[in-house]
Amino acid sequence: MKKSAFIILFLVLQCNSTMLWAQAEPEEIKLDTDQFQELFYESLLQKGIENYDKAIVALDKANKIKPNDAAVYYELGKNYLALKEYKSAYNYFENATKIDPKNKWFWIGMYDVSYETKNFTQGITVINKLIEFDPKYKEDLTSLYMGTNQYEKALALIQELNETIGKTDRRELYKSQILSVGKFQNMEITNLEDLIAKNPQDEFNYISLIFLYSKNNEESKAFETVKKLEKAIPDSEWAQVSVFKNYLDANDAPKAIKAMNIVLASAKIDSKIKHRILNEFLVFTDKNPQYSADLEKAVGYFDKDTSVDVAKEIGKFFHAKKQWNKAIMYYEKSANKESGDAVGTNLLLLQAHTEMKQFDTVARKASALMETFPTQPQFYYYAGLANNQLQQFKKAKGFLEMGMDYVVENKELEINFNIQLGEAYNGLGDFKKKDLFFSKANQLLKEKK
Repeated sequence: MKKSAFIILFLVLQCNSTMLWAQAEPEEIKLDTDQFQELFYESLLQKGIENYDKAIVALDKANKIKPNDAAVYYELGKNYLALKEYKSAYNYFENATKIDPKNKWFWIGMYDVSYETKNFTQGITVINKLIEFDPKYKEDLTSLYMGTNQYEKALALIQELNETIGKTDRRELYKSQILSVGKFQNMEITNLEDLIAKNPQDEFNYISLIFLYSKNNEESKAFETVKKLEKAIPDSEWAQVSVFKNYLDANDAPKAIKAMNIVLASAKIDSKIKHRILNEFLVFTDKNPQYSADLEKAVGYFDKDTSVDVAKEIGKFFHAKKQWNKAIMYYEKSANKESGDAVGTNLLLLQAHTEMKQFDTVARKASALMETFPTQPQFYYYAGLANNQLQQFKKAKGFLEMGMDYVVENKELEINFNIQLGEAYNGLGDFKKKDLFFSKANQLLKEKK
């Protein structure tokens, strides 16, 4: 019995001895902790001087001492990101979030990789997690929706942010891009109408709706919106659009002109609306010529408008009505501008002077234009025509023969050149050549029919 007890006691001691040997000494635990910290700080040092490879080596050693440490994974992610080894970087950041999902910096690391690789779909998943930490990341989500062409979601988010934190230039640019796609415009129209109903004192929503209608060439709807704006905010510059129309319809010219000048001077109001205002005043002035000076002043507001040559278009309006003096005045305004169709405007101007039989002016202007545009045959034609009328037949012949060389595939102009050359030779007494050129003109006229 004693022997059995001894054996049992011996086995127990042996077992305890084995357990004791299996446990680390306190000094060894401290040593491992110190070594881990040294390696971790070494990695920070190496990363700081951009030795990313060495930083990774130190972190790998630290990871063996203390596996699955979120901070180590995060630092590994940052170093791999710096080396542009994106897959490894993303994996380490993701591992860090699995250990500590409440640390937003780990998610930011994943987002940084998604941004660098332009993996917007992946970025949307990550940013939605970051929004839980900070709603400001919704701004980034807007950009990601744009990058993945998810315009409906982008537009809804833009509207939400506009209402909650206010508008930004970037979001307004995004919105403009979305609304260039026709199918989204009805959504925005409905949204703006709702916003106006909720807050009728917010001028911006009226203006946005007016712009949208104007862009779609729905001018009548744009003006209806202007009328609503006038009732809600009478002192708005946009309201003057409606005020102008009301006074013009009432034939109260002074008040209409005052409202018009406010509209035309405004930087807020869309150019299409301004063009329509001017066009209505042009028609009014044609019936009430005593306000011609006001029309001329109004045209001055469009001097820097590159979309439409307003002076030229008004010149054409009077040209069609054979009001040559007025046409000439506006063509001159257009011709004096550096931009625009100088050739087309000057041809209209020469034609108007011709209709007025101002052949000295035609000859002088056409001659100067030939120097500026030496390959434009029309200017040689007008120079020839004018000199024929001034009985300067030799000059006319010279201009017409030079200009004929530049006539290409323009039968009507070729006919006119031959007629004027016939006139020039007739004036010079060379009847054989006169008949030759008149005959050519007649033949071309038959071919034209």
